[in-house]
Parts: sequence; structure tokens; C-alpha cells
Amino acid sequence: MGIGSDLAEARRSMGLTVGQLSERTRVREALIHAMEREDFSLCGGDFYARGHVRNVARVLGLDPEAAVHRYDEQRGDVPPPVRAARVFQADTPIKIHERRSPNWTMAMAVALIILAVFGVVKTMGGQSAPTAEIFPAPTKVPPSKAADPRRAASLAAEKRGELVVVQVKAKRTSWLDVKDGGDHVLFSGTLKAGRTSVWKAKKKLKVTFGDGGAVLLQVNGKDMGAPGRAGEVLNRSYGIAEPRKP
Repeated sequence: MGIGSDLAEARRSMGLTVGQLSERTRVREALIHAMEREDFSLCGGDFYARGHVRNVARVLGLDPEAAVHRYDEQRGDVPPPVRAARVFQADTPIKIHERRSPNWTMAMAVALIILAVFGVVKTMGGQSAPTAEIFPAPTKVPPSKAADPRRAASLAAEKRGELVVVQVKAKRTSWLDVKDGGDHVLFSGTLKAGRTSVWKAKKKLKVTFGDGGAVLLQVNGKDMGAPGRAGEVLNRSYGIAEPRKP
């Protein structure tokens, strides 16, 4: 059992075929098949193999860095720990700077000069030296959320019905892929059981459900229930024309 077996098991648990995983990761199907068989010779070297492992692990909801570390351990590329004896040489002499005693004679002379100058100034001017007035530093007040122009514009657009608002609550851990109308990825990964996430976009939201029966859906404030059956992989689009909560 190695990292390839871990990736294969994670893919099967999400109900994805190798073709579907290839489409989402842009990694060739033949290369994914080879990686799941612990064959990384097609990757073109360890540098590219680590990149493919990190990419596939992220889409499958695994920790990318932990997956790369497991690959390195499997390949024997993890650097050995450095012994403390190689860092610290016991025979290296440690220089201790001797602390010099203060020159009290010089200090007393400076103090006498300061007192003499102060006495002359007081006698001639009859006024004490001006004191500096200290003003407290202004307190930074964080701007309110309402002052954020982007947030205000988003709230106004949502109020006018120009935004699509999709809320997904996971009954059990499930994989999701969320894009806006321009195919910009807003989220791609695993939503843990009991967690709720909300996405907003203008005009359209596209959602791919790894398990249609594992989540509860709410579109534009209206409960839509589960989008599909348990284990069913679905591709759905939601627009501003979807029913809204009265």
C-alpha cells in the first residue's frame, strides 16, 4: 500500500471514475491509472510527480502536503534528520566578553555640568525649561462592514434579485465543485458532514455534486431538498430565475 493506493481508494469513495478525475485535474487518464498502480515513471521525474500527486490529492479532498510527504517517504527522498553533534562543536571556544565597570568619575562630571547649566539658565531667564506636551496616539477604528463598497454593492445586488445564492448543507461528507457563470472556480473540495457553505454569483452558479443524496440544497432562500439520489454524481446550474423565498 502506497500513495497510489490511497489516491485510488479516495477516488472510489467519492464515486468518481478515472475519466471524471482526469477532467477535473487535467491529468491524463493513462497517467492516473499508472499512479494508482504505484508507477510514477510516466510523470517525467520526481518534480512533476509531486505536482501531480498534490493536484489529484487536493481534488479528492486529501491533504496535498501530506500526500507529497508520503510519496517522498515511499521513494526514499525524505532527508535524514541532522544530528545535534554536527551543528554544535563541543571544542569550539566560546568567547565571553568581560563587562567593564562604569566610569563613575566621568558620570559625576557630566552631572555637575548639567546642574551648572540649569542654574545659569534659571537665573538669567527666571523661567523653567519648557516641557513637551504629549498627545495620545489616535486610536484606529476598524471600518464597519457597511462601509465596504464591495460588500454594499453585493448586498444591493442581492436585494434587487441580481445574485444567485446557493446554500449547501452536508448530511455526510461529500465532494463539491462550484463555479460561476464565467467558469471561475469558487470552491472545489470536500464539504465535511454537518458543515454549511453559501456561494453567491451574478446570473448563474454551476454545481457538481459528488453525491446527490448527501447534501441539502437551498437556492435563493428556498429549500430544495436533496438534489439527487445517494451516490449519484450530478451537474446542476442555478440562475436568478430560480424560485425565491417569499
